[in-house]
Amino acid sequence: MNKDDAELARFNALARDFWDPTGPMKPLHMLNPLRVDWIEQQQGSLVDAQVLDIGCGGGLAAEAMAARGAHVTGLDGAEKLLKAARIHAADQGIDVDYQLGMAEDWANQHAGEYELVTCLEMLEHVPDPASVIESIAALLAPGGTAVLSTLNRTLRGFALGIVAAEYILKWVEPGTHTYRKFIKPSELARMCRPHGLQVVSLTGVRYNPLRAMQPQPFELDRQDLAVNYFMSVRKPL
Repeated sequence: MNKDDAELARFNALARDFWDPTGPMKPLHMLNPLRVDWIEQQQGSLVDAQVLDIGCGGGLAAEAMAARGAHVTGLDGAEKLLKAARIHAADQGIDVDYQLGMAEDWANQHAGEYELVTCLEMLEHVPDPASVIESIAALLAPGGTAVLSTLNRTLRGFALGIVAAEYILKWVEPGTHTYRKFIKPSELARMCRPHGLQVVSLTGVRYNPLRAMQPQPFELDRQDLAVNYFMSVRKPL
């Protein structure tokens, strides 16, 4: 199966503190409003959209999309994280269908069912990201959109995504990321093409140190893809 048991154990260990905005998932809490805004722009509207969030973790993006009117299924292989996601969604009165499973198996059962598939900060944590992309293509309905985000394998990606985030700022636990698993935008686009997925939009995400004390220190930069980036792709009609 396309999973790394050590990675799943590492993320399961974060379940208790996942929804603490000052805890180990602080960077994602800060980034989430920006990325959900961008997802909504790519989709046009989230109201009544059938959405699958692959690698949903504790539900940050899934819950935010559901709060904007989407019908969201959250899929993940980390059982404890899904439990945290279900508890938080129930506390907030938000309806998300959280499911334990892998993208490949879900694609065999639910091909063509989703208008929007998201896969955020997950591709760099699986042994075979191309297999996930193939599953996304199968899961999308004709004309559907997928939004992907990951880290770029560059020197700046290493310096900021690992050295700064893990050891200097201590935003995430050391060992969370592995540099060789980072994915260049050209590589991600190449994974998409054999399955008919066409790149629609691409933007980088930049940390602005001048806004370090603000709730949202990140900003989009279409010219700077060196660290984090978002890519939207579309399945032809």
